Formats: sequence, structure tokens, C-alpha cells
Amino acid sequence: MKGSKYMAYVGSYSYTGKAKGITVFDVDVEKGLFIPRCEEEVNNASYLVASNSGKTLYSIADEGVVSFRILENGSLARLNTAPIKGMRGCHLSTDAKDKYIFVSGFHDGKSTVLRLNKDGSVGEIVDGVFHKGLGTVAERTFRPHITCTRRTPDNKFVMMADSGIDQVKIYRFNEKDERLALVDAIRCDQESAPKCFRFSADGKFIYLLYEQKNVIDVFTYETGDKVPKIEKIQTIPTTGPKKMSQLTAACAMRFSPDETHLYCSNAGDNSISVYNRDTETGLLEFICCLPVSGDYPKDIAVFPDSSHIASINHGGNISFFRVDYEKGLLVMSSRSIHVDEPNSCVFAKVR
Repeated sequence: MKGSKYMAYVGSYSYTGKAKGITVFDVDVEKGLFIPRCEEEVNNASYLVASNSGKTLYSIADEGVVSFRILENGSLARLNTAPIKGMRGCHLSTDAKDKYIFVSGFHDGKSTVLRLNKDGSVGEIVDGVFHKGLGTVAERTFRPHITCTRRTPDNKFVMMADSGIDQVKIYRFNEKDERLALVDAIRCDQESAPKCFRFSADGKFIYLLYEQKNVIDVFTYETGDKVPKIEKIQTIPTTGPKKMSQLTAACAMRFSPDETHLYCSNAGDNSISVYNRDTETGLLEFICCLPVSGDYPKDIAVFPDSSHIASINHGGNISFFRVDYEKGLLVMSSRSIHVDEPNSCVFAKVR
């Protein structure tokens, strides 16, 4: 990592305030801060993801998905815009080989799969599904809201978290027929609102964050021919022993680069929790939950050194912290910077 150059890309809503869409930052890893460079115009860049190759950046936009080539100096060059034939998305993910991009739709309960071209641009739609069903609470959990879609590490299945109907649906998906076929589901507690999940790099564990229940469930994952084998091994609160606010909503979840730590953010509390992660057992151990000096921490950026994090606060700023894992502290490492309505952040190593 020493001598490497990193960039940070922050997506913001652009229909209010002064943000154009994506703000490009140089990253000072040692000091744990961002240095503004430029902006790229995207209509309401509510979520960003980088390809696994690190060569391409993808952004949600009102018109679908926008792709950018990440240049050698870290700047962005627009490749193309692809429609998703539905309402605007809220989450993006690519598979390990950067063959497909998966778009989750909160507003219409749709998940869309698009093919990726060799140059990183977004290709045609190969399949999509609309979830059906009713939840329990008017509007927020009354109808389907797909908030996270990811392909499983074994490349056999695609999983979709639906915070509206309290399920994580599991679809079979392969590159031969490129079709989604429902095979199973994780049925969550009513009004728990499963929001997002992540797989460990070895593919053995799933971490599922609940927006309303304010917990993280840890599952083991084993592949299968017809359905995967998934078993819950732990449930741990997102805010530690007790909430600071009765209006807490868990927002985002990230691993450290070596996956020995996990972080989650909480709106209402306006806090970030830090956990030790046992890479052998997959279990989490709570370290601390502390305020982030901002409102609505919608995402967390974990620096490449694992010693610093940035809280992407939708209220209008990004705050920076050094993590003291032994003492259980978040220590501000730099002054906060203003960004209009930031939503998500992606790091990229400059080639």
C-alpha cells in the first residue's frame, strides 16, 4: 500500500443544492482525509460501485446506470448510459468477473440484470424481476422495496434483500440461459426491513443488516445444486448495548480491506459501530458505537490502511476518523468537509 495512490468518488443528489452528481477526491491515506479535485455531472448519483478490476466506476442515475472509465490519474471519462426500463435504482453491484451489473429498485420493487461489455460499458438488459407481496406497515414496509442485489460467490445464485416484504429472495442464475429463477428465500421477522448484505471474500459467510430491527445477522453459506445451504449463527445489535435514539435506522455496512473488522452506520443515532471479525468463525465482537459529527450517515468509506474511516453524512458533510481498535474510540483525524447530500463513496487505487 505504501506509495500507492488512491481516489475517492462520492455520489450525491443533484436536484437540490450545488452538487453536480459525483465529486472526485484525492485521498491522503496517512492523514485520513479527502482533497477535492473536480466533479462529474450525473443526475442524482445515489449509489456508486467500482468494478472488481478497478478500471470502471458505475453510478445510479435518473436515466438508469452511467459508466465511467477510471483514468490513470484518477479522473473519470464517461463511457455510456444504459436504461433499466423501470423506476430509478437505489443500489448497484457487479459480480466477481465483472460480467454483469445488478440494479436494485426501491421504488418499484424491481431488480434488473445487465450485461457488461469488455470495455466496462453497460450493455443490454438480460433479465429482471418484480417482487410481489404485502408487508405490514403502511408505505415503508407495505410493498416490495428491493434494496440490495448480489450474485453469490459460487456464481450459481443471485440474492435480493427486500425491506418492504421482509425477505431475502434467492434466485438461480447462470451464464448459459441468463435467467433468474426463484428457488428459496430467507424469511425475516416482520417489520425488520432487511436492507443490505455482504459476503465474506472466502464465500463462507453472509452478513445481513436490518434497517428497522437494528441488528446484523451472520449466516454460514454453502453452495448447492438446487439451493444453497444457509444457517444463522449470530445476531448482534447495530448500536451496541442500547440505542441513543428511538428513531434509529441502520444504514450501511462495510468490511475493512482485510475483513478483520466490520463497520455499520446508524441514522437517528448518527453513529458508527465497529466490530472485530473472526475470519475463521465469521463471528463479530462489538468494539464501540460513537457519534459521527454529522446527520444521517448514509455510507462509510474505509481507508486502505484500515486505520481511518470517513462517514458520508447525507445531511451535508463528510467527517473523518482514526479508529483506535484497542481503546474502542473514533478520533477525528481531520476537519469535516461540506458536500451537498452525499449518498455513497467508493475508493479506487490509481493504476
